Amino acid sequence: MTKRAVIMVSGGLDSTTVMAIAKSEGYECYTLAFDYGQRHRSELAASAVCAEQFGAIEHKVVSLDLRSIGGSALTDDNIDVPEEMGDGIPVTYVPARNTVFLSIALGWAEVIGAEAIFLGVNAVDYSGYPDCRPEFIEAFENVANLATKAGVEGKRMHIRAPLMKMTKGEIIKQGVSLGVDYSQTVSCYQANEKGEACGKCDSCQLRKIGFEEAGVPDPTRYQS
Repeated sequence: MTKRAVIMVSGGLDSTTVMAIAKSEGYECYTLAFDYGQRHRSELAASAVCAEQFGAIEHKVVSLDLRSIGGSALTDDNIDVPEEMGDGIPVTYVPARNTVFLSIALGWAEVIGAEAIFLGVNAVDYSGYPDCRPEFIEAFENVANLATKAGVEGKRMHIRAPLMKMTKGEIIKQGVSLGVDYSQTVSCYQANEKGEACGKCDSCQLRKIGFEEAGVPDPTRYQS
């Protein structure tokens, strides 16, 4: 029996690994990326590469203007991206982003008859983002099954976050075993138009640590 899933892809290390996991589990994958006013568009190009690499049935990019509300270093050029990892909720948190993204993914999942939505949130390398916690995923799954026609008719929707309890090193090891080419992924918050990473932001630092933990050579393309 055909299984369909919507995979939320950002072009980064985590979401590309999630795509590989969903594919390995036999899902027909429909990939969804968001052009939401983030600092750079190179991650969108990377998400398309990810979708093609793992044979997505359809790759969709939804445009949202989250710059209109701001409140994050990723959507407001007046807020600097930090180059040190600190405590609390960082300025790179985009207000309600995962709630908004999951809501759109849920709508598309209903349209195509998908039974699952996959996303790459992680609580082990938690950087203070409230919408990357297991409690949030569980709560949204409840909403998904209360607020949709599919849910009312008994077609349960599953929100899958397979990386939730994995370290970055464990994620990389699994991705390598599934054939992920991490040189094509972009994790940096302030990558240039070529997708080259700054090597300084907290996302870059976590990525570096992950390759060290995994014992895998870091294929990241850095700015010279």
